Amino acid sequence: MSAPPTRPPARARRQPARARLAARWARAVERRYAGRLADRGAGAAAVILFAFLFLALAAFVVDGGMSISQRERAADIAEQAARYAAQDIDEAALRASGGTSAPINYENCGARVRQFAREAGLSGPDVAASRCVSANAEQVEVEIQLTYEPVLTGLFYNGSFTVRGSSKAESHVG
Repeated sequence: MSAPPTRPPARARRQPARARLAARWARAVERRYAGRLADRGAGAAAVILFAFLFLALAAFVVDGGMSISQRERAADIAEQAARYAAQDIDEAALRASGGTSAPINYENCGARVRQFAREAGLSGPDVAASRCVSANAEQVEVEIQLTYEPVLTGLFYNGSFTVRGSSKAESHVG
C-alpha cells in the first residue's frame, strides 16, 4: 500500500501577511472603482469628435473670409480696369467737338483690360478669362476673373475656387 499524501505544514500554506494585505487592498480598489474603470476611453472619443468639428468650422470660417476677400479684390481690379479702358479716348474726336464729348476707343477695350490684369499680377489663365463685356463710345463694362486655392478647406476639397468681379466706367467731360 501506498502512503497517504502528506500535507505541507500550516505555516507553508498561508500567504505572507503582506501578500494577503495587498490582495485585500486590490479587491477593495476594484470594488470601489469598478464602474469608473468601465468608462475608460469614452472621453477620448468626445475629444476627437470635437477636435474634428472645430477644424471643420475653422476651415469654413477662414476660407469663407478668404472667398469674400477675393471677391472684393476682383471687384476692385475690375473697377480699375474699367477706368483704365475708359481712359483710352479718341483725342481727335475730343478736339473736333471742342471739348464737349470724349468718345472712348472701345475697339481697344479687351486688349487694355488684359494689359491691366497682367500689370495687376493676375495669373495667365485669369488674364485670358478677363474681358470687356460690352463697350461703346460712352461706356465700357469689364469682367475680371480671380482663381485662388483654399487654405483649410483643401483638407476636404481638392481644387481651386474662381470668383469674378465686374464694373462699368463712363466717359464724362466736365
